Amino acid sequence: MELRPVLDIGGLLVSSFVVHAVLAIATLLALNPVLSKVRARRVVWNLPLAEFGILICLVGLYTILL
Repeated sequence: MELRPVLDIGGLLVSSFVVHAVLAIATLLALNPVLSKVRARRVVWNLPLAEFGILICLVGLYTILL
């Protein structure tokens, strides 16, 4: 498996970390309605901190998988 540090998107060189971060943000935005529907927000003490932790975990997951 080849690790690509830089992606070529239409002639623009973009760091793969930026792509992983954008994917993680999109996934977090898609997860927000699901988390509110199952009432996961009421058991979280600090919601922004919890969302940031989920974001970091998603970035790490995308970095490992992609």
